[in-house]
Amino acid sequence: MEIKEEGTSEEGQHFLPAAQANDPEDIQFTSIQKSPNEPQLEFILACKDLVAPVSDRKLNTVVQVSVIHPVEQTLTRYSSTEIVEGTKDPLFLTGVTFPSDYPIYEETRIKLTVYDVKDKPHDTRSFLGCASFKVGELLKSKEQLLSLSLRTSDGGKVVGTIEVSLVKMGEIEDGDTDHITTDVQGQKCALVYDSTAPESLSGKENLPFMNAVLRNPVCKLYRFPTSDNKWMRIREQMSESILSFHIPKELISLHIKEDLCRNQELKELGDLSPHWDNLRNNVLSHCDQMVTMYQDILTELSKETGSSFKSSSSKGEKTLEFVPINLHLQRMQVHSPHLKDALYDVITVGAPAAHFQGFKNGGLRKLLHRFETERRNTGYQFIYYSPENTAKAKEVLSSINQLQPLVATHADLLLTSASQHSPDSLRSSLKLLSEKTELFVHAFKDQLVRSALLALYTARPGGILRKPPSPKVSTEEKSSQHDSPQQLRRQDSIPHHSDYDEEEWDRVWANVGKSLNCIIAKVDKLIERDSRNDKSTGGDSSKDGDADPNLEDSLTSHPREDWYEQLHPLILTLKECMAEVVNRAKQSLTFVLLQELAYSLPQCLMLTLRRDIVFSQALAGLVCGFIIKLHTSLHDPGFLQQLHTVGLIVQYEGLLSTYSDEIGMLEDMAVGISDLRKVAFKITEATSNDVLPVLTGRREHYVVEVKLPATVFESLPLQIKEGQLLHVYPVLFNVGINEQQTLAERFGDVSLQESINQENFELVQEYYSIFMEKMPPDYISHFQEQNDLKGLLDNLHQNIQAKKRKNVEIMWLAATICRKLNGIRFTCCKSAKDRTSMSVTLEQCSILRDEHQLHKDFFIRALDCMRSRQTQGALNESDDPETGCLSDNKPTSRHFYPVALLLVSSHLLVVWLILSLALLLAKYQ
Repeated sequence: MEIKEEGTSEEGQHFLPAAQANDPEDIQFTSIQKSPNEPQLEFILACKDLVAPVSDRKLNTVVQVSVIHPVEQTLTRYSSTEIVEGTKDPLFLTGVTFPSDYPIYEETRIKLTVYDVKDKPHDTRSFLGCASFKVGELLKSKEQLLSLSLRTSDGGKVVGTIEVSLVKMGEIEDGDTDHITTDVQGQKCALVYDSTAPESLSGKENLPFMNAVLRNPVCKLYRFPTSDNKWMRIREQMSESILSFHIPKELISLHIKEDLCRNQELKELGDLSPHWDNLRNNVLSHCDQMVTMYQDILTELSKETGSSFKSSSSKGEKTLEFVPINLHLQRMQVHSPHLKDALYDVITVGAPAAHFQGFKNGGLRKLLHRFETERRNTGYQFIYYSPENTAKAKEVLSSINQLQPLVATHADLLLTSASQHSPDSLRSSLKLLSEKTELFVHAFKDQLVRSALLALYTARPGGILRKPPSPKVSTEEKSSQHDSPQQLRRQDSIPHHSDYDEEEWDRVWANVGKSLNCIIAKVDKLIERDSRNDKSTGGDSSKDGDADPNLEDSLTSHPREDWYEQLHPLILTLKECMAEVVNRAKQSLTFVLLQELAYSLPQCLMLTLRRDIVFSQALAGLVCGFIIKLHTSLHDPGFLQQLHTVGLIVQYEGLLSTYSDEIGMLEDMAVGISDLRKVAFKITEATSNDVLPVLTGRREHYVVEVKLPATVFESLPLQIKEGQLLHVYPVLFNVGINEQQTLAERFGDVSLQESINQENFELVQEYYSIFMEKMPPDYISHFQEQNDLKGLLDNLHQNIQAKKRKNVEIMWLAATICRKLNGIRFTCCKSAKDRTSMSVTLEQCSILRDEHQLHKDFFIRALDCMRSRQTQGALNESDDPETGCLSDNKPTSRHFYPVALLLVSSHLLVVWLILSLALLLAKYQ
C-alpha cells in the first residue's frame, strides 16, 4: 500500500551532517560488538506528551524508522511501528532490530519520524515531528535509554518526547505488567519487536549445520504477560529451506538412474514371441521419453537460483512441479520467568499435489484405484499382477542388485585372508560371507519368482509350453512339458505350474547354498589341520626325542597348505551359481514389471509421473522436518532412544476442503504422505563442509543420509552411529475450514475426509502401541506420569466418530498427541498461506495459554499481534515472499495475514454467500 503523507517529505533534512558527507573516507567507523548470528542492535520506542495539531483530536500515532548511513549519507526507510490509537502517550508494541549482517556502526544515525494517521484504511498520515540519534549514543547512554525531543520540520517547535530503550535478549525483564491494562484504547497486544534468528538451544556447534539447511530467517519477538503479571518472551522465527530444491534434484536423479536401469533390463529379457516383443518395444519407446523429460526437468531445476522456496504463484509451472510450495520452518521459542525454555516447531508447506497436471479426473487416491480395477479386468493379452506383487518384484530386484556385489566382495576378502594364511581373518571373512549369502538366498524364497519364471517361459517364441528354444531353459524343463500347449489364463490370475518343471529353479537356487556349505566345510577343515600341525610341532620338542611315526607320516603328507589354491575353485563355483540365479530371477521379475507398464501405457506412466511429483514435494518437507527435529533434540537422551527404538511419528495437519479441485489435492496429498512410509533415515559423520542430506534407493524404498559434525556425531547412541535405519510413521488428519467446506458439508460429500481421518487414527494407535511396547519400563512410567496420551487418543477417536462439521478439535488433539510423542508437526493447506497462517498462530497462542500461563485477557491481543502485518513496517509487494520476489529487505512472514476464517461460523458464511448472490443479481438486472 502506498503511504500518503500530508506535509513536506523533506522533514528532518537538517539532521544530515554535511561535513561528513563531503569527506566520508577520513572517518573510522566503529563496529557494534555482538555474538555471531545475533542482532547488532534492538530497541523499543514510546512517546510522551504529544501535541495534536487540533486540540480536540485524539492522536493515532505511528513511528517511521529511517537509517542515515555514515558513508553514503543517504536516508533509507527501514521499518515502522504499529499504529497506537487515541492517546498522546503511546507505548509502541513494535520494536526495531538490525540483523548481524546489516551495515550499521556506532556512527550510524537513526531518524525517528512520528505521524498522525488520520484515515487508517487508506493510511493517510500527517507529520507531527522527528528526532534522531547516533547508535553509539544509545549504547553508551545511562541505563541505555535516550529521551529525545520531537521537533517540527523546521527544527523549532517541540511537539513531544520520544524514548528509545535498548533491548538485550536473554535477560529477564524486571517489573510487572500492571501499568498495561486490558481496557486502554490502542493497546492491541503485548510488546513485540523484530529480531533475527535465535541461536539454537542445542549449542553453537551445530550452527554451520543449520545454516546449510535454513535460509533467510524472519524473526519477531513478543513480550506477553503471564497469569501472575510477569513477562514472558516469545521469539517467532520463519525460515526458508534450501532443501526445497535440493531434495527434488536428488530424487529426480535417482528416478533417471532407476528408469535407465529398468529399460536396460527390459532390453536384456532375451527373445520373446512377437506379441510380447512388440509390447516391450512400445514400452521402451515411452519410457525413453519419460527419462528424457526427467532429464529436462533436472536441467531446469539446476538453473534455479535466488529464492530457496517455490511461491504459491509458481505452483502451476511445469519445471517446478517437483518442488514443494512455500516450504518454511515456523518456530516459536518461549522464555518464561518460572518454566523451562521451550521450542515449538511447525513445518508449513502447501499440500503435496500435482497442480500442473490438474484435478479434472481427481487425485492419486481415485486414479490409482480406477487404474487397478481396470487392469484387473483387462483382456487376455496381459498377465495381471497385484500392486503388492509388483512392489515385491521391485524389492527382490533391488535386493539382487545390492547383495550380489556384496557377496562377491566378501568372497574376494575370504580369498585375501586365505592367501595371508590367517585363521582369525579367515573366520571373520567367512562369517560375513555367510551372512550376506544367506540374505541373498532368502531373497528368492518367494512364490512370485517361480510364477514369474513360468510366465516368462510361456512368452518365449515357439510353442508357448512345447520345447521353447530359449537357451536359458534347461533340458529337464524341456522334457517335462506336455505335448499340447496351454493357453494363458485371463488377467485376473498369475500362471500356475502345470507343464513347467519348477524343480529346475529349486535346483539352481539351492546350488548357491550348497556352494556356501562346501566353502564353510573346507575352511573348517583347513583351520583344523593348521591347528593340529601347530600343536604337534610345538609339543614334541619337550619329549625325549622319540617321535610318533604316524604323526611324521601326517606331517609329510600334509605340508603347510596353500589355502588360496584350496578355496579358489569353490569361490568360483559360488559366483557361477549366483550368476545363474541372478540371470533367471532378473529376467523373470523384469517380465513382471513389463506387465504393469504394458497395460494402458500412457496412463500408467502419467500416474507414475504424478506420484513421483507428489512424493517429491512430501519428501522435501519430511527431510527438512526430520533435520530440524534432530537438531533441536540432540541433547535429549529419551528422544534419541525413541528415535532408534521406535521411530518418529510425523503428523500432517491438512486444511483442504472436500470441494472442487481441493478434493483432488487431498487425494494426492493422502497418497504422497502414505508413500513416506517407505523412507528411512541414516545418520552419518560429515567428512567435509558439505552437510546436505544424500538420498539413495529406488521408488519402493529410500534412505536419506543425514550428516552431522564430528563432535555431535560422537555423542549419539551406538546404534545410530553404527548406521541403524531410523523409521518414520507419517499420519494425516484433515479438517476443511473455509467457505468451500461449508458448501461441501451442506450440499456435497465429506466421506473422503472421514475415511482419511479414520485410517490415520488407526496408524496413530499402532504407533502408540509400538511406543509403549518397545520403550524401556522406567521411561514409560515417567512418560505416563507426564502425559495422558490414552485419554487424548480416546478423545480424538470420539471426535472422528462424531462427524461434526468443521471439527477443529480433531486438529488440536492430533497436534497435542504428536508433540507429546516427540513427533514432527506439519500444517498444510492449498498454498500454505491464509489457512495455514491462521492455524499456526492459533496453535501458538493456545500453547502459550495452556502450557505457559498466558494471561487470559491477552489471548486475543497475542493472536492479533502474531497475525498482524503492520509490525513488519512499510513493505512493497515485492517484499512479500508469497510473490516469489525477494528484495534487499527481509521478506515478511506469510503467517501474519488477518484473515479471520477460523472465527466465522459456518452459518454466517452461508448467509454471506446468499446475500452476495442476491446483490450480484440485483446489480446486473
